Amino acid sequence: MPRYANIAGTTATYTTVNHPVRGVHRKLEKSRAQRILWLLEELKVEYELKTYKRQDKQAPPELQKIHPLGKSPLISVQADGAAEPLVLAESGPIAEYLIDHFGPQLAPIKWQDGKENQVQGETEEWLRYRYYMHYNEGTLMPYLVTALLLSIIRAKSPFFIKPVANAIAGNIQSGFLNPNLDNNLSFLESQIKSSPKGGGFLCGSKLTGADILMSFPLGAAKGRSTFTKAKYPALWDYVDRIEAMDGFKRAVQKIIDVEGSYDPSL
Repeated sequence: MPRYANIAGTTATYTTVNHPVRGVHRKLEKSRAQRILWLLEELKVEYELKTYKRQDKQAPPELQKIHPLGKSPLISVQADGAAEPLVLAESGPIAEYLIDHFGPQLAPIKWQDGKENQVQGETEEWLRYRYYMHYNEGTLMPYLVTALLLSIIRAKSPFFIKPVANAIAGNIQSGFLNPNLDNNLSFLESQIKSSPKGGGFLCGSKLTGADILMSFPLGAAKGRSTFTKAKYPALWDYVDRIEAMDGFKRAVQKIIDVEGSYDPSL
């Protein structure tokens, strides 16, 4: 039976064997919500994309009517017979919910043979998957946002305090930001090289939801020249590989069709 999902300005139809569900996806323009669109494309669902215009670079009040924080992406899912929809926020929980219900093929097998439900019985692929579903926003994105803020401080500081602002930003970048970014990028380079079973993705030989969620921070870092192919060749090729996937390109094209452009550089 069909399921319907609305994803921050999106109406999607899912084919499942369970009861019908209605949902809405809401996407803020120039945001990381593109990842959820890519996920929907991989789930092969039909949907209508709607975006919300920023006001003074912030989310508009309309989004706060759906979720108190007024952030994007949001998904409202409502099953037939339910009095109120379930509103899901944050890319990670949204991705996990959609994969659990509509795309289990985008999560690795959890248990090793003969070790079902045992402590340390999980496969390496699944442990990586669980880790990267949270690492992308919990660890990597804060460093990239810090880099963005430092660049804004340098560019926007009044001329009479610019030397002081530049000195402070420079000390933060050299003493804190760059060492942490280098450490994380080196870690990711090694993770790609050691992907289970020689796979070309973070969790093995197949695309997972973790790759989809990692696509934005890595694409943004690559777009802002945070890392180079010379220093991180495996990571560079990995980003090229996932951005060349049909589902990724379809999601980007839908954003271009609605917003006029797509900018992955934060």
